[in-house]
Amino acid sequence: MTDTNSDTPPSIVTADVVVVGMGIAGACAAIEAAEAGSSVIVLEGASGPGGSSAQSGGEIYLGGGTATQQAVGIEDTVEDMRAFLVAALGPNADEAKIDAYCTGAVEHHDWLVDHGAVFNHKLWDTPTWMPGNDSGLMWMGERAQPYASVATPAARGHRPPAPNFAGNVLMDALVATAEKAGVTLVCDIKARSLIVEDGRVVGVHATEFGAPREYRATGGVVLATGGFVDNERMVEQWAPQQLGKDAVSDGRDDGSGIEMGMEAGAAVRRMHQTETAMLIIPRLVVGGMLVDGNGQRFINEEVYPGLYCHAAVHHRPGPVWVIVDEKGIEDVPESELWGMQPMHAAETIEELAVDCGLPADALADTVRRYNAGAESGEDPAFGKNANWLRPLEPPFGAYPTGAGGPDNFNGLPLKAQGFTLGGLHTDLDSRVLDRAGEPIPGLFAAGRCTHGLHGEGYISGTSLGDGSFFGRRAGRGAAARP
Repeated sequence: MTDTNSDTPPSIVTADVVVVGMGIAGACAAIEAAEAGSSVIVLEGASGPGGSSAQSGGEIYLGGGTATQQAVGIEDTVEDMRAFLVAALGPNADEAKIDAYCTGAVEHHDWLVDHGAVFNHKLWDTPTWMPGNDSGLMWMGERAQPYASVATPAARGHRPPAPNFAGNVLMDALVATAEKAGVTLVCDIKARSLIVEDGRVVGVHATEFGAPREYRATGGVVLATGGFVDNERMVEQWAPQQLGKDAVSDGRDDGSGIEMGMEAGAAVRRMHQTETAMLIIPRLVVGGMLVDGNGQRFINEEVYPGLYCHAAVHHRPGPVWVIVDEKGIEDVPESELWGMQPMHAAETIEELAVDCGLPADALADTVRRYNAGAESGEDPAFGKNANWLRPLEPPFGAYPTGAGGPDNFNGLPLKAQGFTLGGLHTDLDSRVLDRAGEPIPGLFAAGRCTHGLHGEGYISGTSLGDGSFFGRRAGRGAAARP
């Protein structure tokens, strides 16, 4: 991959395809365009490639019977994958994009593997944010009700071979593939606006250390610039519920690609949608219960953690606590407990409620009803799997979540964090649409600068999956010269 920073570039550079952003969407777009025979230039604002994708967990949500699933004995179908995603990413998920994604998931898995991705044939079998080893497949809440009644459960979280945050491993592989394909990468450059001539996008105006540059595309321009969680002005305008929360990003999700597209006449879609996460231990949660400020459970604790975090922060009265007992803590491996002990502990649930600022009678009744069901291996309220059910016994403990209540825990901040999910309106071929729903000639986009699969729900792996899948389509579209 050529990095033009070593020499002073000319003020006007022409290529078949110009891609803005080198996260997973931009990398996959660049690879597809280059392999279609196009010359490709990628403009990256940071000093190196990867973007927020490289700082992520690295999960890609794939299914339908991938080779990785088959290797660990997981049976799956396109129909089950589709049904789960429509339910888990909803309400108001984009069913047309989900259908296209699920239909192409097996082929996309194989393409990723052929282009450097590695998914070890090892399954992580318990709830977690990210596996602490090199497992190549993990569950994303598919076994939890109500989703297990909608679709036959199958593990679909495909992972790079590294513990915890593994996005850099995936991105290193894809960037190396782009280099072999002849893609030219220009770093430390800021894309400023699109060049539009006779209604067609034909390039990008940029600045490099203050000097103006012009990158012309004979085929098309692909925007892959990420979301807008780092732009407080845009967050205040479009997704004010995110204000005051920490951003999950590389610090450069400034919404610039979205606003460049809008200046060229693009429509935006679902800009209010965000994903929210909290400092919370999934293995601890699933063995106990989540309660809101009314002392009530509100969700099946076995679902994907992002779903109960979003519900806790945006839809429940605070403070929200994790209520456990001594055995529940002992059952969590030390590597997943992060050394955390309960903030409050008490011999009776009423005493614990007072410490947590919860109504004592209500919390005691919640625990009583939970224990009554657990005695018979049932959860009448939310259908938690019997594998995680047992009566909670004194002494009891409580962990804060960041949804109301204490601001820090064990020296760690409890502030909720997240990212944006809305963006440019694109079709199934990653063409950017104008306000009348018509494609803007020469303009394509993928990743978090677009509205992808999501409705109000979120499952890890659907951002990298959506970005890589539709990034490939954007690259192919831009490479097809008019």
